[in-house]
Amino acid sequence: MVLADPLRRALDLARQFGSRGVAVFDLDSTLLDNKPRQARILREFGAAEKVAALANMTPTHWSSWDLKDAMRNAGVAADVVERLAPQAKEFWRQKFFTSEYCALDDAIPGAVDFVRQVAESGVVVAYCTGRHEPMREGSIASFKRLGFPVPGVATHLLMKPQIETSDDDWKETAYDQLRRLGYVFAIFDNEPTHVNGYRNAFPDALVVHLDTDHSGRDVNVLPGILSVKDFSSPS
Repeated sequence: MVLADPLRRALDLARQFGSRGVAVFDLDSTLLDNKPRQARILREFGAAEKVAALANMTPTHWSSWDLKDAMRNAGVAADVVERLAPQAKEFWRQKFFTSEYCALDDAIPGAVDFVRQVAESGVVVAYCTGRHEPMREGSIASFKRLGFPVPGVATHLLMKPQIETSDDDWKETAYDQLRRLGYVFAIFDNEPTHVNGYRNAFPDALVVHLDTDHSGRDVNVLPGILSVKDFSSPS
């Protein structure tokens, strides 16, 4: 099956359901690439600690969510990585979950055009993210900068009320909120645990796994769930 099939199917369903339908999209590593945010934070840490390799970090150094991997990819010696990692992690934690830094995110290839096409069919677009409410302003700023539909009458941004709630628990809590918006016909998420949860909660929906990066838990997507690398159209 070619890459674009689930994307074409989602667009066909959007046109079929119109205003009755709801298309659900996760944000981080689904619609948005947070590697620019990650790189900026470690550049600032490198500058503060006078570690030249970190001060020159780019998004390409991030191959996973593992901060140590990124530091090694940037050319930091193994012993220095081990010494600085706890301090770097705390520095990262203080900045990553903020509006100021999430506004730096880039779009996954093809995501802007795809979501706009879905929205133009008349369906409800629901961004359902593990980000917490204090990140709302920066999230919307990135939508505007990149060209995504912004929250309004037919576009909704569902966020965790507080950061302490686990993403797993929040996504399950959000199911009822999504149902109240209309008929959920398509869902896109990168985290296998959440993809599988959506499949069980919405068995009739088209659930699509974004094969980008995720938390690293040893969880496989359920049989029959299609994966795509991004939202690019076929050549």
